[in-house]
Amino acid sequence: MSTRREALKTIATGALGAAASSFWVDSLVAQAQAHHVRAAVLEASWKPRVLTAWQDKAVGILAERIIPETDTPGALAAGVNRFIDATLAGASPADRTSFLRGLAWIDARSKSLFGADIVEASPAQQTELLTRLAADGNPDGEDQTGREFFQAMKALTINGYYSTEIGLMQELGDDGQLFSLEFKGCDHPEHE
Repeated sequence: MSTRREALKTIATGALGAAASSFWVDSLVAQAQAHHVRAAVLEASWKPRVLTAWQDKAVGILAERIIPETDTPGALAAGVNRFIDATLAGASPADRTSFLRGLAWIDARSKSLFGADIVEASPAQQTELLTRLAADGNPDGEDQTGREFFQAMKALTINGYYSTEIGLMQELGDDGQLFSLEFKGCDHPEHE
């Protein structure tokens, strides 16, 4: 693929064309779409509310494999791992548990395939594992838990990335002139 936009278009099309996703994936994605990133997410003193330090690092690495740094910053620079943690903090306990179960699954799968956890695996190995999970028709027979986790991870990464200045302005070239015909405003109780 020649550009990141073409790659993301392919990922988005694949996500839409996949078999119906599990309820938890749909629920978590809806939570992410309703969630907005506050400036605090990018503060130096930020700490994860849901993810452990290792899980935060793993989520950041996986997000960076989905939207890597090219001529524009990637998912890590945009704070996508922080967006995902914030989304998980607002999610139902069941959805949060399902996501964390999927993260544990992908780590165990990395260990079985490469002899290294997902954080320690090489970038090529991380990409290979994600590619296996994204394959149409599941030719490698990957576990449903892993495939659902990857669906959620892709959707959360794309939502998180394109809700930031990096994603909107640097990647897409939005000059701030785009507008919505309807603005519902923030519905978080602390912002009313």
